[in-house]
Amino acid sequence: MNTAGPALLTALAVSIGLIIVLCGRFRLHPFLAIVLSTYTFGFLAMGIGAATGAEERFVDDLAGTVAQGFGSILMSIGLVILFGTIIGKVLERTGAAVTLAEGVLKVIGKRHPALAMSLMGWVVSVPVFCDSGYVVLSPLQRSIARRTGKNPVVLGTALATGLYASHTFVPPTPGPIAAAGNVGIASDGLVWVILFGIPVSLVAAVAGLAWALRRTGDLESHLPDARQTFEEYKAQFERLPSTGRALAPILGPIVLMAIGSVAAFPSGDGTLVDGALGAFLTDLGSPVNALLIGVLLALALLPPRRDAKALTTWVAEGLVDAAPILVITGAGGAFGEVIKGTPIADYIGDLIGDGSAVSGIPALLVLFGLAALLKTAQGSTTAALIITSTLAQPLLPALGLDGTIGSIPMGQVMAVLAIGAGSMVVSHVNDSYFWVVSQFAGMDVKTAYRAQTAATAVQGVTALSAIVLLGLVVL
Repeated sequence: MNTAGPALLTALAVSIGLIIVLCGRFRLHPFLAIVLSTYTFGFLAMGIGAATGAEERFVDDLAGTVAQGFGSILMSIGLVILFGTIIGKVLERTGAAVTLAEGVLKVIGKRHPALAMSLMGWVVSVPVFCDSGYVVLSPLQRSIARRTGKNPVVLGTALATGLYASHTFVPPTPGPIAAAGNVGIASDGLVWVILFGIPVSLVAAVAGLAWALRRTGDLESHLPDARQTFEEYKAQFERLPSTGRALAPILGPIVLMAIGSVAAFPSGDGTLVDGALGAFLTDLGSPVNALLIGVLLALALLPPRRDAKALTTWVAEGLVDAAPILVITGAGGAFGEVIKGTPIADYIGDLIGDGSAVSGIPALLVLFGLAALLKTAQGSTTAALIITSTLAQPLLPALGLDGTIGSIPMGQVMAVLAIGAGSMVVSHVNDSYFWVVSQFAGMDVKTAYRAQTAATAVQGVTALSAIVLLGLVVL
């Protein structure tokens, strides 16, 4: 093993580098990049095993291992991702996202438009992709800029960073859900990712807001005055749902997952809620069942004269949005399964010994750095979350990130948060979100680098600081 270990680490580094080159330099889709890198690592590992005279062949059945890893991860979180994207699409198409935005503006008031934009972005992006959320909320951003005289770059950056924060850290957004599944967090542990992800995401949102207020006020926007008032924009919808109905598809699944987790919390020789009631609450709170209920609550937002064809189109659009995430997630699961087929984790464990040098907080820094490298190279936050979490899963015990506090998988939760922070750094020209923000806020590329790119760097580093402080307490 001492002979094979360094070679396996080198092979893993080559495979990760191949993902970066294929995505960044050749613009290959992350799915194909991960698959090709998985097979590259698998063949290299088999060759290393044969060359070093290992007693057992590394990755004995490469094709079978790839298929098993692809299928097992989709079996655990595939429906969760599908249901989440359908909820987001219906909220977008029914105008519920606009209702949520208006509600936030009423609470915050018109004196603090940048704070309102940041907070409404944070709320909307919990179920809705950040780029879709920005498109939906951009008419409101333009109207508020016109009403208040606030620089559109300031409001645009505040909105973009608010959306970005919850998009990266808070399920049911698919990225953190996939990352949680990849590192081995079971469905009943997903609520802990939500509970710890919310405060970290709020820290990131505040950092983005501070950058928008302090560093973008002198930047020029080429956005013309909004010709369409927000009232005219709202008139595009037949009837906007109430705030309570608009919130239901978001809060419903979160509350159900929280109840299920509390019911399953260990208490004495059993759980906090035993018997048939406990089993019912736990089952109801599983992410698949909770998000299915969220889908039903979202469908209830449809106007009385519902158009079956329109609904079918919206669901189809949600499935189209989910497809890239599903295949990237499956490919990531396959990569992780191949890594598990080698003794690389044992070798890393031997390297770090008692873990004093690498485990715990230093391990969080390593995961942050890897995620940031992948994000910057290939552009997709979701892909960076998925790829890094896939690589991290078999290494968590060696990195000291497999510990628990009671039933809370704290080490795994902290790993997801560190990966999420790294996956924010940075949004630039290879990121579709960069172009959505720059175009809808009227920024040229140079301005967008000073606003959006710099803000996402500040968000990621600030979130990491909060995660490190939290890690000092819980790890």
